[in-house]
Amino acid sequence: MHLPLLFITMATLTILSPGPGVLRSLTNALNYGLRPALVGILGTASGTFCIATLSATSLGALLAASNNAFTIIKYIGAAYLIYLGIKLWRAPAIELDNNETPPRSPQSLFIESFFMQFSNPKAIVFFLSIFPQFIDPTSDYAPQFIVLVCTFCALLFCIHATYAFFAQSAKRWFSHGQGGRWMNRIGGTTFIGFGLMLAQSKKAAQ
Repeated sequence: MHLPLLFITMATLTILSPGPGVLRSLTNALNYGLRPALVGILGTASGTFCIATLSATSLGALLAASNNAFTIIKYIGAAYLIYLGIKLWRAPAIELDNNETPPRSPQSLFIESFFMQFSNPKAIVFFLSIFPQFIDPTSDYAPQFIVLVCTFCALLFCIHATYAFFAQSAKRWFSHGQGGRWMNRIGGTTFIGFGLMLAQSKKAAQ
């Protein structure tokens, strides 16, 4: 296994950087509370594990080699991000003092976060282009894969949970007047922006 400390550093920086997954964890914490947000984070981590697994299979090779397959996956992901952005933009402002924000089931939060991760450019790029550099080709692949991917998912859960925890400290500001409305508008615009960026992205040259 090549340079595990470097892998942890790169994984941490990748997860810490703003992206659709981080934004989803923050908005879940602000809208539904810390515990539901943690369920969503589990969904994000599970989606990440699946992306890593797919990148290690023939599908990963197909996406790397086929322009058509890459384009189809790219536009599906972009459309989903834009859909989430419009949905968040139109959502009512968070209200702490009443029950206007409808509760969400843990299953729906998990599933939404799980599938959203498949449209996360950070995760896709990391596991298709960066992750393979940390695999030692002279050693057994499976143990290295399991250790590295589980490490990444554990880091993701801890970092996103920290984001969600600190979001709770700012919840009261977001819940009054323009604060909650601007949070939804900024979040929605960001999702739409990520979707448009993904739609315009090009596959790296082989």
